Amino acid sequence: MLALGKNPDKATGYSHSIVKNRMNRLDIFYRFVWDRRGRFTQELGTDEADAWMRHLATEEMKESTKNHYRKSVKTLFKWKREARNKDVEWEPEIEYSDPSTTYTPRNYLTKEDRRKMREAAMEYGGVPHYDSVTPEERSRWKTYLSQRLQKPKDEITMKDWEKANFFKYTSMIHVALDASLRPIEIKQSNLHWVDTENGVPRIPREESSKNRENWIVALKEETTSILKRWLDERETREKYDGRDALWLTMYGNRYNKDSFRDVFRKIAKEANLDLENRDLTPYSIRHRLRPT
Repeated sequence: MLALGKNPDKATGYSHSIVKNRMNRLDIFYRFVWDRRGRFTQELGTDEADAWMRHLATEEMKESTKNHYRKSVKTLFKWKREARNKDVEWEPEIEYSDPSTTYTPRNYLTKEDRRKMREAAMEYGGVPHYDSVTPEERSRWKTYLSQRLQKPKDEITMKDWEKANFFKYTSMIHVALDASLRPIEIKQSNLHWVDTENGVPRIPREESSKNRENWIVALKEETTSILKRWLDERETREKYDGRDALWLTMYGNRYNKDSFRDVFRKIAKEANLDLENRDLTPYSIRHRLRPT
């Protein structure tokens, strides 16, 4: 999968994250077969694959998730043909829809949604100036900072208060919206990608999640300004010393799909987007729908 799986004729592989996810799903498929047979085997055929699809039909999960399981099994049989020269072709009895072709308007971020996300990102996590609040209000804000920074309330300092207003989330969301970044690209974003003089991120092919050619995306003037402020601020934060990651979590790790989803949902909630009745995820950033 890594070296040849996407297009064996052109020796094009999938990204490491896609391979890891498909292997995890295949692991679950194998265990399903072993439970049914009551024994271990490496030889899985199309009958087992169809039984797996019928089993998934009874499970309460999104159709898009079931489709990812289907893709993983298709990859297995593709490998059997290409690497093991086995004459096996699997045409599933049950087809699950491809999420890339089944987006509906509620999955998209409209132009108005995107405006709200940008504004919410500017306000997310901000706290008022220390001297601008009453002692009672200050106490409540210290309680908030205590929870956010995971430290005792009586240990919250002026430095913690000042650090609470920062441009990490703002820059992350603005850049993601402009460049249509996937969660994996948020994780892989590096300092050396950034060219604020020309207002673009320059992503080398070898660091692109889709292994495409060198990738250059224009950023809005506002986004470039926010990114500059984040870079200035980033230099003052010790955990970034010697690190190339553009954004790190509070624990010093790169953002992954789960930690970025948390940021996305919190800011979407701040923007008053309907998370209950709309299937909005970080991947919604990549899809646009303008009001008609």
